[in-house]
Amino acid sequence: MSADGVIEAQGLARRFGAVEAVRSLSTRIGPGGITALLGPNGSGKSTFLRLLIGLVRPDAGTARVDGAALVGDGLAIRRRVTYLGGELHAYGELTGAAHLDWCLRGREDAARARARVLAERFELPLAKKVRAYSHGMKRQLLLSAALAPDVRVRILDEPSEGLDPTRRAEVLALLRDEAARGVTLLVSSHHLGEVERASTRQLFLRRGELLDEGAARDLAARARAALRVTWERAPDPPALARALAGVGAVETRLAGATGTFFFPGDAQGERGRAALRALLDARELGAPRELSYGELSLSELYRELYGTEGV
Repeated sequence: MSADGVIEAQGLARRFGAVEAVRSLSTRIGPGGITALLGPNGSGKSTFLRLLIGLVRPDAGTARVDGAALVGDGLAIRRRVTYLGGELHAYGELTGAAHLDWCLRGREDAARARARVLAERFELPLAKKVRAYSHGMKRQLLLSAALAPDVRVRILDEPSEGLDPTRRAEVLALLRDEAARGVTLLVSSHHLGEVERASTRQLFLRRGELLDEGAARDLAARARAALRVTWERAPDPPALARALAGVGAVETRLAGATGTFFFPGDAQGERGRAALRALLDARELGAPRELSYGELSLSELYRELYGTEGV
């Protein structure tokens, strides 16, 4: 089987002191498509991505990316992929245009030209110094560089972090375009709904461990079906129980005036929608101040289910 555009990890592990950031992680990704690496902050996403390209050395395990083995400092892999780090490191005294050239030193001229086209699509002021850029503008500048070279694999850590909804949608459209060209994209995020719309596969990390496919599907289903309602004052638990009596199985978690509701096995969302109608009709609870359905981030979901942020 060809290794072109494939990411493979076997038993990758890394510990920082007493913290196991990545625990014996094995997976095969690609060729082609968008694979979303999902998990809350502290789940090991960034460490795993850095392990793949040699920016962090593993304590155990091996990796191959686009046919190149992870050896030494990972330079052989970094020559074959592009990478966007989750933490922004930019040289403020350079102009945007000069910064693109610096990021793409050693790459083909066509990459620098494409980076400028992408930056202009993001409406970035390339003649200005980067120190004048906002957080989101810096993210878009570095993403323009990461999407420019003609490679078969791109590894992107939180590419839409800090962007407004319009720019996030534009980033997702660019990722879809890349996947349509046959590029393998491994994209980390803690926003389940955002990447789920664009990705062809989702991998879930929790405390450095990769959840199995069944657990991952269950986690995604719970997030899609979660209902969160905030009232003006904390709801009376008996009144809440009466309102939901006809809905069926509901897992309820109350925190002050906010209730989060999960519906085990509700694959079609019928009980979730029924619960929403019941809560809106329950006069003794009062009118909700805020509500959302199927919009929990993974950080929120983990906190509700496991009482942890994933660290």
